[in-house]
Amino acid sequence: MTTRINLALQGGGAHGAFTWGVLDRLLDEDSVEIAALSGTSAGALNAAALKAGMIKGGRKGAKDSLARLWRDVARVSDLRIPDWMQTMAPGFQAMGQIAMSMSPFSPQGMASQVYTPYAWGPMWRNPLEKIVRRLDFSDVCASEGPELFIGATRVDTGRIRIFSGDQITPEALMASACLPTVFQAVEIDGHAYWDGGYAGNPALFPLYQAHLPNDVLIVSINPLLRPGVPKTPIDIQNRVNEISFNAALLGELRAVHFVRRLLREGRLERGTMKDVRIHLMSDDALMTEMTGATKMSPSPALFARLRAAGHLAADAFLHTHGKKLGSEASFDLSALFG
Repeated sequence: MTTRINLALQGGGAHGAFTWGVLDRLLDEDSVEIAALSGTSAGALNAAALKAGMIKGGRKGAKDSLARLWRDVARVSDLRIPDWMQTMAPGFQAMGQIAMSMSPFSPQGMASQVYTPYAWGPMWRNPLEKIVRRLDFSDVCASEGPELFIGATRVDTGRIRIFSGDQITPEALMASACLPTVFQAVEIDGHAYWDGGYAGNPALFPLYQAHLPNDVLIVSINPLLRPGVPKTPIDIQNRVNEISFNAALLGELRAVHFVRRLLREGRLERGTMKDVRIHLMSDDALMTEMTGATKMSPSPALFARLRAAGHLAADAFLHTHGKKLGSEASFDLSALFG
């Protein structure tokens, strides 16, 4: 018997390779069918690569497409360095990385409060653009296969925009992954967009449509819990970013918890609102070891470690909670919100 589920994929820069591992393992599970994906930032790239590959070659095509995506990202020495500099000699790249870690362009640097990626002027090129444009968008936007929803934050209103169907373009994916301290804003239809994580990391509400299954499996990258109090400037900024990027998701989960309680208590008639069953995969122990710097510095070794961890997390989830898919929630929202 096949169980249809929705996937909600968080963003987190290079840490998105963890989600690659999760997806790679799920694609081995013939009993699980992915009905829809909602993705932000790295989650959006993973979702688009999976969809494009699945249309071309089924589950194996999806696995191959994800592997190619992360091989391409691994060739980028540092996401903070403009595209043109990535092609320079290794020694020059190394000098660039050292300069970036000490410069105003570093997302963790104090001077990042003063300078912006716009200081590169016309020399700036998005290092993700070539990677994104290698995807076949006739497959990404295809009406068959899993439905795809990509979130980005509109700069002027601060509200999320969900791109779906033919709206999903290379620009939409780059907008979803546009961390403003690293990338210049992406303009779409006359409006500027930043990383979707500020308004939904990822957005759950597109998955509430009546024709989609009730099960939503969240692949979490940003730790919900990080013990201790950060005290260095970098650690403080890192945790502020994590809290900011989890805020919208927590708001949506609180709403799901509220609706489920009303349904359970009989205060809301069943069928009037969707009874969403939440599941979550994560490895907070690993992610608390990571820093904001590793999110911006792709490497084959880092990706191999994260992919393996994602594979193990998915395997453990399927072993422990797999039978709950399609019947009951496995993530305790009551424990989360008290």
